[in-house]
Amino acid sequence: MMNFNQPFTLKNKIMLQRSLFILVSLLIFIAHADAETITVKATKKYLNIPVSHAVRRESMEVVVDGNRVRSFDIRLAPENPDYWVFCDISAFKNKTLNISFPSPGKGLSLIYQSDEIAGQDSLYNEEKRPQFHFSSRRGWNNDPNGLIYFEGEYHLFYQHNPYEREWGNMHWGHAVSDDLIYWKELPIALYPDEHGTMFSGTTVIDYQNSAGFNKENKPAMVAIYTADNPDRQIQCVAYSLDRGRTWTKYAHNPVIDSKEKWQSKDTRDPKVFWYEPDSKWVMVLNERDGHSIYNSADLKEWSYQSHITGFWECPELFELPVDNDPSNKKWVMYGASGTYMIGDFDGEVFTPESGKHYYTTGSGYAGQTFNNIPDSDGRRIQISWGRIAAEKMPFNMLMLLPTRLTLRSTNEGIRLFSYPVEKVNKLIDQSQQWENLSAGEANRAINAYRDESLLRIRFTLSLSHATGAGLNYDGQTLLNYDMNFNTVNSVFYSPDDMTSMEITADIFIDKTSVEVFIDNGAYSYTFERKSSDREKGFNFWGNNIRIKNLELSLLKSIWN
Repeated sequence: MMNFNQPFTLKNKIMLQRSLFILVSLLIFIAHADAETITVKATKKYLNIPVSHAVRRESMEVVVDGNRVRSFDIRLAPENPDYWVFCDISAFKNKTLNISFPSPGKGLSLIYQSDEIAGQDSLYNEEKRPQFHFSSRRGWNNDPNGLIYFEGEYHLFYQHNPYEREWGNMHWGHAVSDDLIYWKELPIALYPDEHGTMFSGTTVIDYQNSAGFNKENKPAMVAIYTADNPDRQIQCVAYSLDRGRTWTKYAHNPVIDSKEKWQSKDTRDPKVFWYEPDSKWVMVLNERDGHSIYNSADLKEWSYQSHITGFWECPELFELPVDNDPSNKKWVMYGASGTYMIGDFDGEVFTPESGKHYYTTGSGYAGQTFNNIPDSDGRRIQISWGRIAAEKMPFNMLMLLPTRLTLRSTNEGIRLFSYPVEKVNKLIDQSQQWENLSAGEANRAINAYRDESLLRIRFTLSLSHATGAGLNYDGQTLLNYDMNFNTVNSVFYSPDDMTSMEITADIFIDKTSVEVFIDNGAYSYTFERKSSDREKGFNFWGNNIRIKNLELSLLKSIWN
């Protein structure tokens, strides 16, 4: 029993949250007393569940041995499903599952067990499936979470709704790769719990065993994440001793509850890293109107240090050498939009020197960089969420290509560049190259490949009589460089050589997306691929322009 005369400490809050969880569970039990229930023995890997967007969302529950093991909102199709999703029940093999749903009807009777997900025969070959960008097998995905390299694997965790192609039911999805290009989707890492649904966060490797989670000389992979519930957003911890395959949540979550301090529910998306100069953990946490800095010795107890305004969601803070000079380093801070500041950081306070700047625009959002890439490698690699829909598919959204971030000196000062990692060259199936072509010659050359769906096009445009030039594809503008107004696709852009008559572009075309990198990553942008006129094909345009160093590559699918 809580003593309400005592100070309202974090421990009191935890006890109150658990009491509220018990109360909510009781209310849910009462509400589901008249719900329809089916009982099945788990003998296969998956429950395949039908979904229809013609019905409203309601809460489905799976109970094993009297414990609710899964609870999620779903549009359960009574008949004629739009598509199927799946629930992994392999952890409950040979157990009895009681599956309940509030609205009676045919929906529950359509659920079936299988060792394959429904639609397995067409998986990754669907009409709008990205072919060299990661997307989840089923359901919705957004922000990348917990990006980390460990024991030969790059881990991509991500915001994920396994049960619908729209946002909701936030879990941490999980995929791994040994090269950042070819991905294998693994079972869900983090499920919603009594604290809420699983929002964005970080993973680190606790080599020092500062949290005490290590076992038998196995360093723990520790996730620090936001749990979201209707009342507040709190920061929690979980750990894994098997390379992220299974997770144990810290018994004394949450580790930070700062709603009262900020008088705002918006306290989320912790980015955590080891700060070597002071041998401590640093967290950058978005709180209300900007990013806060916290310090910790053990990943459990955190102390607030400072705050900087002007950012929203998904913070990042990292150090990079300028022009690859290890004796000249600067820190970069950004938020979900990708706008950034450059400055110094002393472990407690970030002091900006310049910004805010931008290096990318368009569909990319909530980019996160990988922790734990070997120091000898020296790279800072980012993956962003691509906000590009796959309409009427059983999956939705994608991840953009992995890019390497670098700081370079320019005439405007130090700026952040972003360019695809070298491993993207593994996607190339075959290439053709041409030199110094007119627009007409270039159009004839590359239109031989106009019907290919996976392409990379690299070129330099040389302008002599024109103040504008570009490239269109099937009626859609891929590049429009206006040298008079200094814009690329209507966004201000001025090359480092301000009187340059040339611009370079590296364009990646997938089934639903286009990514464009200008002047070796000085600026990039992404957008949805659309075809307004399939008869037009490729069209370089501009008065007396020349296309130098034109290279067209056919790309391979990462799913084959």
